[in-house]
Amino acid sequence: MRRLAFVITFALLCGTFLGGCNKKTDSDTGKIPDLEVKNAASAEVKKPEKITMMVDGTLLNVENGRDEFEKKWEELTGVELEIIQPEHDVYYDEVQAAFEGNELPDVVLLSATYYTKYAAMDLLADISQYYQGSDLEKKIKDAGNESLIDAIRLNGKLYGITPTRGNGCITYVKKAWLDNVGMDAPKNYNEYMEMLKAFTEKDPDGNGIEGDTYGVSAAGLMNGESPYVNYLPEFYQDAYPSFYRKEDGSWSDGFLEDSMKSAMLRLKEAYKAGYIDKDIASNGTGDCRDKYYANDYGVFTYWAGTWAGTLKSKLEEAGVNGEIVALEPIEETSKYVERVAPVWCITSKCKNPRGVYKYFLETMLDGGEVEANWSYSPIKDDFSKNHIDHLLALVPIANDPGESKTSEEVKSALKKFQENSVMVDLPYSTDAFAEYNDEITELKTELLKKVVVEDMDIEEAYKEYEAAGGVLKSQAIVDSLNAE
Repeated sequence: MRRLAFVITFALLCGTFLGGCNKKTDSDTGKIPDLEVKNAASAEVKKPEKITMMVDGTLLNVENGRDEFEKKWEELTGVELEIIQPEHDVYYDEVQAAFEGNELPDVVLLSATYYTKYAAMDLLADISQYYQGSDLEKKIKDAGNESLIDAIRLNGKLYGITPTRGNGCITYVKKAWLDNVGMDAPKNYNEYMEMLKAFTEKDPDGNGIEGDTYGVSAAGLMNGESPYVNYLPEFYQDAYPSFYRKEDGSWSDGFLEDSMKSAMLRLKEAYKAGYIDKDIASNGTGDCRDKYYANDYGVFTYWAGTWAGTLKSKLEEAGVNGEIVALEPIEETSKYVERVAPVWCITSKCKNPRGVYKYFLETMLDGGEVEANWSYSPIKDDFSKNHIDHLLALVPIANDPGESKTSEEVKSALKKFQENSVMVDLPYSTDAFAEYNDEITELKTELLKKVVVEDMDIEEAYKEYEAAGGVLKSQAIVDSLNAE
C-alpha cells in the first residue's frame, strides 16, 4: 500500500503516555496564580483580561454544560472567556467566513487542512518561541509525546498546539445483523461485499421484511478534509484522493493514479446495487448517526474509542440491540488511517499572543483541574466526555477520575485501531497548496458524486477534471511540495 509510507515520518506517534503533573494553584482561591514569570524568550507574560475562542461541536454545547464549563474555566484562570461555537456540520463554513472577513477570535480550532492553509497566509501566530522551554513542552516531553507536536511543525515553525493524538475511524458492524444473516465479521473485500449484500437484500434487522435496509452509510463519498478516506476505507483500499508522500519521499496526488479509478469503480458498483445509502453525497455525520440509531443500516465507520461506547448506548436508548463489532482492517486495506489532530491556533489578530499561549493553550494541558474541565462535562457525574478525550491526551490527567469509568468496548475499539493504523501525511504550507487545494478538493468531491451517484463514466470525469484545470493546479501543488 503505497501511501503507508506515512509511517516513516510518524511512526513515533504511538508513544505511551507516561505521566503528568498538576498545575499549582492558589491555595485560597483555586485559581492559577498570575504568572509574573518569564518564558523561553525571557519576556514577561501579560495576563489577558479576555480571550475569545472559536470551536466546533467537540466542545459541550449549552444543553450539555457549556456555560458551566465556561464559568469554571474563568474561575480557574481568572480570565474572561467568550465562546463562539457554530453548528458542527457548518463549522468550517463559519471559520472561512471569519478569516475572509478578518473577524478573527484570539484562538480557533482548525483541522490539518485549514491549519496549513492559514499558516501559509500568515493568519496564524508563530508560537515556537512561546512553546520552547515552557512548562507545556516539558510535560509533553515527559509523557513521551513530543513527536505529536513535531508532526504539526511547518517548515520548522509551530503555529498551534494539539491537545490529543489524532485518532481515526474504525468500522463498526451490528452484531445482531451478522447473526440474523448467519455471517461472521468479514476479513477481505469479497466477504465485506457479501455482508453488504445480505444487509441490503435479506432481513438483518429481524422485522420480518426483506430488502427494507441497506449495508453502509457515510458522511459523503469523500471527507472534505484530511484524511479524506476515513469514512469508507474498505472501498478506497490503497487509493488516496489527495496529496501523499511516496516511498521515495516525493509528493504525489493520489487522485490522478489508477488506484483512485479502481476505488471509484468499487463505490459506483456498490451504490448501483443499493448497498450504500442513497443520500450519501449529502449526508452529514449527524444524519448517519440518526440513521444508524434508527436501524436503517448495519455498517458505520466512525471514530474509535469513546464513540464505541456512545454508539452502543444510543442504539440501546433507541430500542436497538447495542452490541457492535469493531472490525480489524480488511486484507486489501491493511491499515486504518489516523488523522493529524485538530490544532488550537492563536490568530494573527490576537493582540497578546504570548499571554493567550500561557493562559489558554498551556493551561489546557496542565494535567490537573483545567485539563479535567476540558475533558469532562461539569454537569454530569458519569464523566461524560467534553472536548479532550482523556484516552488520547498528550498530557495525562493526574489521578484521572474517568479512567475507572471507561468501558471495555471503548478500550477494545481504541486498542484495535491504534494497533492497526498509520498516520496520514500533513502537507507543508506552500502558496500553491493554499491557493488551489480547496478548489480542487471541491472539484474532486463533485466528480466523485457524478461518477457514483449520477453514473457518469469514470474517464469522462477525469476529462472534466483536466478541462477545469485540476491537473495543472494539482501539479503546481506537487511541484511546490517537492521543492520544500
